[in-house]
Amino acid sequence: MEDEAEIYDGIRAQFPLSFGKQAKSLTPLESIHNSTRRSNALSDNGDSLSTSKALPSLSSSSKSWLNSLRNSDLNPNSRNASAHDTTKSGQSSEFYNNDGGGMLVGPPRPPPDIGSGDDEEEEDDGEVMIGPPRPPENSTGDDSEDDDVMIGPPPPPPGSNLAESESDGELDVEEQNIYRIPLSNEIVLKGHAKIVSALAVDNSGSRVLSGSYDYTVRMYDFQGMNSRLESFRQLEPFEGHQVRTLSWSSTSDRFLCVTGSAQAKIYDRDGLTLGEFVKGDMYIRDLKNTKGHISGLTCGEWHPKAKETILTSSEDGSLRIWDVNDFKSQKQVIKPKLARPGRVPVTTCAWDREGKCIAGGIGDGSIQIWNLKPGWGSRPDVHVEKAHSDDITGLKFSSDGRILLSRSFDGSLKVVWDLRQIKSPLKVFEDLPNHYAQTNVAFSPDEHLFLTGTSVEKDSTVGGLLCFFDLTKLELVSRVGISPTYSVVQCAWHPKLNQVFATAGDKKQGGTHVLYDPTLSERGALVCVARAPRKKSIDDFEAKPVIHNPHALPLFRDQPSRKRLREKILKDPMKSHKPELPINGPGFGGRVGSTKGSLLTQYLLKQGGLIKETWMDEDPREAILKYADVAAKDPKFIAPAYAETQPEPVFAKSDSEDEEKN
Repeated sequence: MEDEAEIYDGIRAQFPLSFGKQAKSLTPLESIHNSTRRSNALSDNGDSLSTSKALPSLSSSSKSWLNSLRNSDLNPNSRNASAHDTTKSGQSSEFYNNDGGGMLVGPPRPPPDIGSGDDEEEEDDGEVMIGPPRPPENSTGDDSEDDDVMIGPPPPPPGSNLAESESDGELDVEEQNIYRIPLSNEIVLKGHAKIVSALAVDNSGSRVLSGSYDYTVRMYDFQGMNSRLESFRQLEPFEGHQVRTLSWSSTSDRFLCVTGSAQAKIYDRDGLTLGEFVKGDMYIRDLKNTKGHISGLTCGEWHPKAKETILTSSEDGSLRIWDVNDFKSQKQVIKPKLARPGRVPVTTCAWDREGKCIAGGIGDGSIQIWNLKPGWGSRPDVHVEKAHSDDITGLKFSSDGRILLSRSFDGSLKVVWDLRQIKSPLKVFEDLPNHYAQTNVAFSPDEHLFLTGTSVEKDSTVGGLLCFFDLTKLELVSRVGISPTYSVVQCAWHPKLNQVFATAGDKKQGGTHVLYDPTLSERGALVCVARAPRKKSIDDFEAKPVIHNPHALPLFRDQPSRKRLREKILKDPMKSHKPELPINGPGFGGRVGSTKGSLLTQYLLKQGGLIKETWMDEDPREAILKYADVAAKDPKFIAPAYAETQPEPVFAKSDSEDEEKN
């Protein structure tokens, strides 16, 4: 065996190192996640706690020491200066960072007034001291302290503000870590040409749906995507209508698509159309007698438990419950309670966690809640009048059904309601601009936090933010900057992936931002980011497809349409003029006749005014009546045919006396 190994090594040495199959170099996961790391991770109030040159996870003292080394401009000749050139406090000026305001680098030097105990050793050395100086004798403590070796940089001096700033920073980071918000890394699912207004993630977290104002729906699969983050399918549910809501079924095998049209559509998991709900008759005044919505839809949501039931709301002022197995008519029609009779649009709707309660946001700013029970009707069980002063864009129930969150256009307000005390809200959060009718509100998986997005205002310097609030303390916890120019519309926090989704965009571009943390999140973005796209090889060959078009041959080519040619000819006054027929006999009407030899004479007489045409000035009624007497005396056509059988007319003679009496 040893001989064979030596022979193999000898033969292998004759070939170059590049010969044979080469091992594929793999990119480490750490570098991949560093490329997607957010520069302002764990930010509060829009300010980043860490700079763009973020340090590894070190202690506070080590981090300050490394920062001082990075930012300081040390003089290389300063270490050779005399030990007596010190400041009043006994610290050498070379160890202070000019920008840091007193940050100490390395161990401190002893004060000049403290002498060394070993004068003989100093005389024997007679050279520059190498390394840190010895500690003074009077600064020694217990023996146990002398035996301990100091590891890492020393603590900052007591006069500096470093300890306070570091302690505050640690408290902020600890507060962020208490909620375990995954914000360290970010990827963007792009592809839309306008703002993304709808978002839906299935229960397993493997597929993501995004709908936009560009009338399309894109489907993303984390298991099948690579680092290019491209969608595997694009749909256009209804041409010319914006996508407003997307919702997965409880089993994640189908999803609901609500657009600006009056008909919602159902698709399967792969994007194939399963059906379209019927549209109602717009000429029927009573909405309960119509089979479907008659105006554009505003919102829709699948039942959280029953996989055959969905809920939709519309601008026609009604909510409808549908059965997926029957696309021809709805199961229930709900008309909200109004102060005045009319049609007020229902801007949003929502199920509770158990599917036993329905909430609707009405265009007049009220919130109405219906409990699904036997014999229930359109009369709401809970009616909150003037909950908002403008349209409501989002409603969300808590898991226990006691808390209701609402989002609205009015003054950028966000209200938290306790359904047991519905008369007044628990808390109102202001300074949350909202310019889109699909802006929603969502809970964290443990429901300790809830989050919503903000829109970009015209004259504001703040971009689109994702705001997190504490449900127990009812206070703002964090503001995360998603984009400096894009508005944030939809948001979601997936419980299984532990990743935060936020849709953003403007009139030119839109995308879905996925925030995650490699140490806290699972699957989802972690799977596709680590999967590099396949590199093209020189051996790849792809045959160009040959398209056989039979209509390109003259034999099968259709005849060109002559419609445009006819329209062009009709517009031409010369070609469209009907030619005049030739005249038989003498000339008439300005045209010269073609009979015998009177052509020139007639032309000259007419030009001289001797021949006049009187038919232009003659009354046609008088011309006909002048033959009335001749027709009565000598009939030629009708009267002779009925002369023998025609009865004699008998006319009633008028009595002058009767007429005078009457």
